Amino acid sequence: MKRRVCGLDECGRGALSGPLVAAAVVLNCSVKRLVPIAKAPLKDSKVLNSKQRERVYQALMKSGATIGVEIVSARQINNQGIGWANREIFRRLIRQIEADEYIVDGNLSVRVNGKGKRIRSLIRADKMIAEVMAASIVAKLTRDKIMSDLHMKHPAYGWKTNV
Repeated sequence: MKRRVCGLDECGRGALSGPLVAAAVVLNCSVKRLVPIAKAPLKDSKVLNSKQRERVYQALMKSGATIGVEIVSARQINNQGIGWANREIFRRLIRQIEADEYIVDGNLSVRVNGKGKRIRSLIRADKMIAEVMAASIVAKLTRDKIMSDLHMKHPAYGWKTNV
């Protein structure tokens, strides 16, 4: 049986406004099969343009990938701190999705009862691990949509162009 790897990444940790969004992805097909469906490369969300990210996201949905998304609001970040928010958002996702291994982008120590030995943090995982690249795309698209919606409610802040 194929080993199920769950990649996790976040978006919005360095932002001064808006929520922290994280995603977890377990691929259901090979990257060689996914890329032609997407008609775009599978890479870290920061190096893809918005059209490429959308194409990969749609291909992930069509492929039957397991996807989880969690959001920590700006209010929760202000009350609990960004360090808490960053660990908590990944804990929620790991509890939500079953996998043989969890790879978290960065050097964050994340502990979840019963899954501790299967969780690994890896700096620059979003540049090396396909599942983490996919998670970075899902997190970025989700947060960009939230910020675009906020822009519609409060256009004076210019959030639509500051995603």
